[in-house]
Amino acid sequence: MKTISVLRSNARKARAIWGELPKATMSSLKELVRKHSLSVSSGDLQLLDGRWYVTHSGLLRIAKRSHCSGITTSIDRFASDVANGRWVFKAVVHTGRGAKRFVGYGDANPSNVSPLVRGAEMRVAETRAVNRALRKAYGIGLCSVEELGWVSESPRSAAPSSNSNGHHGSNGSNGSNGSPSRLRDKLCLLIRQYNLDPILVKEYAAHFCGTETIKDASRELVESFISHLSSSAKEDLVGLICKLNSFSRPVEEVKQ
Repeated sequence: MKTISVLRSNARKARAIWGELPKATMSSLKELVRKHSLSVSSGDLQLLDGRWYVTHSGLLRIAKRSHCSGITTSIDRFASDVANGRWVFKAVVHTGRGAKRFVGYGDANPSNVSPLVRGAEMRVAETRAVNRALRKAYGIGLCSVEELGWVSESPRSAAPSSNSNGHHGSNGSNGSNGSPSRLRDKLCLLIRQYNLDPILVKEYAAHFCGTETIKDASRELVESFISHLSSSAKEDLVGLICKLNSFSRPVEEVKQ
């Protein structure tokens, strides 16, 4: 009964984010939830162009549940070209004491990352290496979102925009557009709509606004960030997710 409840919960969340989905897509989702205990609500999965992709956070949760003893990363200095912004990382997943180690490599350079994460190629390369090693270690056949190269065409989202008519909260019943509660609601809506990590969004917001926390930013800066986040999610969701992940702390080791 618990398994059925979890499957139904994930199906409802997927429909809430991406709208009605084909039976084949929902069937794949159920299999992923059943086999790997992945969760849409937790941000473990992303749907892009009708295909499921696992996220970095989802892979880390799988590692923790599987009692991963550690993850180490190192720069491949021979393959990297720092002067041209090309980074190659090697990641090793230790599944347990005395157990087999799984190695993965990840590379990033200005030509294969979104413009949103230009300048953060080193962190992108490390994340990609960790993801590949984790997928090998735990038999995850799905490609991860962070491993995708930049695509010029934006992924199609099945979830309708709340502002599809082009008006941004002009209805008087919504209150003032610039009120803190209204801005917070807008930001929360975007996080739910695109299944973004709220903690990383806050880190990104503070960086964008040039303040220690988003609470310290002025109303105008917060409005500007929300507009930027919305357009980035619509135009290049993959790039936005990579950008958000660049604000997470580098993964050196995962322990129980």
